Amino acid sequence: MIILDNEAQTSPSHGCKPEERTVEQLFESGFILLDKAPGPSSHQVSAWARDMMGLEKLGHGGTLDPFATGVLPLLAGKAMRLTGRILTHDKSYLAILKIGREIELPELEENMAKLTGKVYNVPPEISAVKVQVRTRRISRFEILDFDGKNALTHIECEAGTYVRTMARDLGLLLDTPVELKELRRPSSGEFSLKQSVTMQQLADAHWLWKEKGDADAINRILHPLEDMLSDVPRIVIKDGAAAALSHGAPLLRPGVVSIPEDLGVGSEVLLVTLKGEAVALANLVQPSKVIPEMTQGEVAKPNCVLMPEDTYPRSWKK
Repeated sequence: MIILDNEAQTSPSHGCKPEERTVEQLFESGFILLDKAPGPSSHQVSAWARDMMGLEKLGHGGTLDPFATGVLPLLAGKAMRLTGRILTHDKSYLAILKIGREIELPELEENMAKLTGKVYNVPPEISAVKVQVRTRRISRFEILDFDGKNALTHIECEAGTYVRTMARDLGLLLDTPVELKELRRPSSGEFSLKQSVTMQQLADAHWLWKEKGDADAINRILHPLEDMLSDVPRIVIKDGAAAALSHGAPLLRPGVVSIPEDLGVGSEVLLVTLKGEAVALANLVQPSKVIPEMTQGEVAKPNCVLMPEDTYPRSWKK
């Protein structure tokens, strides 16, 4: 990290650290990790949670089929602008496969190995997307338990992989039908079931906050959107720059406090305040190595503004 202004300070009168946000603020730009139950669709679960909490906007990232369970991110307010990033996360699954005939373990392992690496993965006809040939990377497809006809398997794969298609293709290799009986998603990107809550836990936490004024449980469930962007290089900026950027203006050199080293033109960065608040995702228009030599001019252009307008006061006239 290159420090360009070690005397920069942030005003305590505006904004706040992400971990200090109120429930209402997290509803405007936060997310929930839900452990989806079997039965309802991902869209229905999202709608139930939205209506229960009285939110205008609540979307989901990474659809699970109605019969499937596991990690389903729910994104509120401005966090919905990050849906595309969530959808690209690698996923893991636990799948129970029922095989149409008795087979030996070595035969099953040999054919499962043929479905790892880059493979064709055509969505099943019952899926919600257009059926077309696509390739996906399957990094792991292994057996955890096997009784001759039923296999508990662990899968690690690229986003957009259809496990039902993997079961069908395994059946073609074994020359016998293979049925996907159960499917559970233990993780989506860096998020896991350990961080997830059930719909009942969410409802209870919301009730405690709304009816009893106890926000402890709901605060543990609501995560600031910054937690979704921990892997993005950060440029720290001054309060005045945050005000302009929240209106879509480019980041200018005088507004920079510190920058990462060795980033080239076009690199995506997260612009954050001295309090750690996400202001915008942006692309560098200058390599980071030349920015310390600049005194003015554009440093980065936002591609996704995340901070509500006027969180920090304007330093210009309307």
